[in-house]
Amino acid sequence: MAVFATMSMVVLLGYQLYAVARDDYGMSVAEASFELGLLGLAQFIPLFLLTPVAGLAADRFDRRHVAAFANGIDACVAVVLAAATWADALSLPFLFVLAAAHGAARVFVGPSMSAIAPNIVPPALLPRAIALSSIAWQSASVAGPAIGGLVFAQSEWLPHAISAGLLGSSMLLILTVRPVRARHDGVPLKPLRQIIDGMAYVWRERFLLGCITLDLFAVLLAGATALLPVFARDILFVGPEGLGLMRAAPALGAASVALWLSFRPLEREVGLKMLLAVAAFGGLTILFAVSRSLMLSLIILAAMGAVDMISVFIRSSLVQLFTPDDKRGRVSSISGLAISASNELGEMQSGLAAALLGAVGAVVFGGAGAIVVTLVWAWYFPELRRARSFEPQELNREVST
Repeated sequence: MAVFATMSMVVLLGYQLYAVARDDYGMSVAEASFELGLLGLAQFIPLFLLTPVAGLAADRFDRRHVAAFANGIDACVAVVLAAATWADALSLPFLFVLAAAHGAARVFVGPSMSAIAPNIVPPALLPRAIALSSIAWQSASVAGPAIGGLVFAQSEWLPHAISAGLLGSSMLLILTVRPVRARHDGVPLKPLRQIIDGMAYVWRERFLLGCITLDLFAVLLAGATALLPVFARDILFVGPEGLGLMRAAPALGAASVALWLSFRPLEREVGLKMLLAVAAFGGLTILFAVSRSLMLSLIILAAMGAVDMISVFIRSSLVQLFTPDDKRGRVSSISGLAISASNELGEMQSGLAAALLGAVGAVVFGGAGAIVVTLVWAWYFPELRRARSFEPQELNREVST
């Protein structure tokens, strides 16, 4: 429910901002594309500032309450967005403020929700559990943008009202999970020391650092999603309905792969497969940039989601299994910051590159950059190539060889 709501909100927020910039402010395509990049920055700033606090909260407090509170805040953002859309009171500064509020709410959800799973699922089943969770996430990512775009075409305020209701329901459902707290060994450290300790742990463990930063830099460069409103309106000419389909296509591909992985999880050479998946993502990004057919673009986007799901599945499983439970909240928050940085800062990079190179040139540049990053990381972090399986004992032994 929460992912359905937030994906619908984010997609439509970008489309509305682009439309306001073009129609109300008279901006050119390049100028409006740059505003889309700034929208990503507006969401990233609170993520950057609050990530240490979010990770600490997930390790010190009941993780259910942290996630439920954050979803409640996001529901309020959706209510305000629905009301402003209904009243035709949207402006660029107002949309930027709402984007920042949304980013502040979501930063607390990721660490708390991802850290719950290892507490209630046996380690041997964790990869399958992550795959099943990914099915739910990706299915909502398919339905949210697609249905949101269709509803938006009929009534612009209604999809945001639906998002508010779904986020409120999600808040209540999270509280039905039994109480979950992190397991601590010894005397808990002071809050500031805990934050520093979590960051130092990631920095010391080259394997974790390589996993997290690979996603950060590869997706930061190959983030084509920020420019989808440009492709929908001014390149493919398919409007908000087409935008919803394009945003849903990667999630459809990812959900299909996640379903397969829930029955047939990867078991061998997982590190090498993760690197190959990231490189494939970059290559497919280049193909999307040069496509001028909606159907072909949707197929390419679905393939991008499929290979990205392989990378996410492997990285999420490795990070969770490699991290002690008392540090999972903080490590998850750092990993979440990297993901958010790759998404939100990737949007800013895409917007800036589009202003300089055009939308097509920016996406081609990003895809090529992702391939280069994969090659560099495969060389600089050989620990990633050495990860053979998800068995915790075998994993720790091999990456330290």
